[in-house]
Amino acid sequence: MRKTVKIILGILGVVFLGMVVLVILFNLSMKPDPDSEEKIRQEAGRYLEANFNDDFELYDTLYDNMGNFEFEYAAKVREIRSNIEFLVYPDAETEQLVDTYVSDKWSDELEEEMSPYVRQAFGESAVVYVYIDDEIGAALNIDPLNPGSFKNYNLEPTVRLDIPRKRMESDEERFTDFISYLTDEDILQHGQLIVSYVAETGEILEDKEWSREF
Repeated sequence: MRKTVKIILGILGVVFLGMVVLVILFNLSMKPDPDSEEKIRQEAGRYLEANFNDDFELYDTLYDNMGNFEFEYAAKVREIRSNIEFLVYPDAETEQLVDTYVSDKWSDELEEEMSPYVRQAFGESAVVYVYIDDEIGAALNIDPLNPGSFKNYNLEPTVRLDIPRKRMESDEERFTDFISYLTDEDILQHGQLIVSYVAETGEILEDKEWSREF
């Protein structure tokens, strides 16, 4: 009997020790490596000097420990005058540094232009988000110091509406009217509209999203 108890306790001890080791390894993996942070800071600093001017500043780094991005480390940069924040990181294929300035700038501009209509049509708490390819600036060979307006390019972004209420029967007509507003006002001619019903607390109110390409 005692021998059996000792064996069980031994097994439990090994299991507990293994869990402790896993927790320690997990915590270590969640912490950024100081050398890697300093490396991206230095590389991004040289990148800013070569491609931007004194209106831009590097203010932090981003460590992606969850695999949400194609990079592991990125530099956080902001345009001082407009306060537009963007990332500088190594491209996964070329390993050359790229930035998301044009993407973030145009996304901000589109969200600002759409927001009055969205609040009026869907309520003051409705929020619109615009997603443009992060590397659109490099793809279109755009000078970051003279990016121009998004209206000068045939963009196809994803537009997402978060509406803090449950679905209504008249919603589809409202979404169609929103798309017509975007095209008629020459804001966007093509893209995808996705609508989610999400409470301000983050609770999902409807399991199924509404979406349409235009």
